[in-house]
Amino acid sequence: MSARLVLDSGCGTGESTQFLARALPDCTVIGVDKSLARLSRTGAQCFPHVEDNAVWLRADLTSFWRLAQQAGWQLERHYLLYPNPWPKPGQLQRRWHAHPVFPALLELGGRLEMRCNWEPFALEFAASINHLLGVHVAPAEPPEQPVLSPFERKYRRSGHRLYSVVVVVDSGRVK
Repeated sequence: MSARLVLDSGCGTGESTQFLARALPDCTVIGVDKSLARLSRTGAQCFPHVEDNAVWLRADLTSFWRLAQQAGWQLERHYLLYPNPWPKPGQLQRRWHAHPVFPALLELGGRLEMRCNWEPFALEFAASINHLLGVHVAPAEPPEQPVLSPFERKYRRSGHRLYSVVVVVDSGRVK
């Protein structure tokens, strides 16, 4: 396995992890999701599960990100693909960018990309990054290809507008 790490946080069925592992053969791609039902769609019966340069883990992301940050992990890339936006006002802290763990996520460094189909979520995500890193990023439309996840494929087919927020994070810059 490579020391160059790519994290696919909230990987769901693991399809995105598999795609990223093929696209980045010189990296170890780690897909993490808390749902055994979703992860089992990889065909694996127990986790962690390893295939070539892909690893799937079942874990709570808030704990996983904190432990990875404490262990000094430095990511090459980090993907948050179509997280559930929980649009209810009372659930704001369940959004990754408003959760107390967000600085630890940023300290993992690397090229961070979040994709979603809900503009307010993308704007909030960019605003949190801008505030914590003192940079200026804004949502943009992701490239049409490659499609990185089953949700992206579904949303593209149904004509949704999609958003991508990308920032290269120097882990030493997190406030």
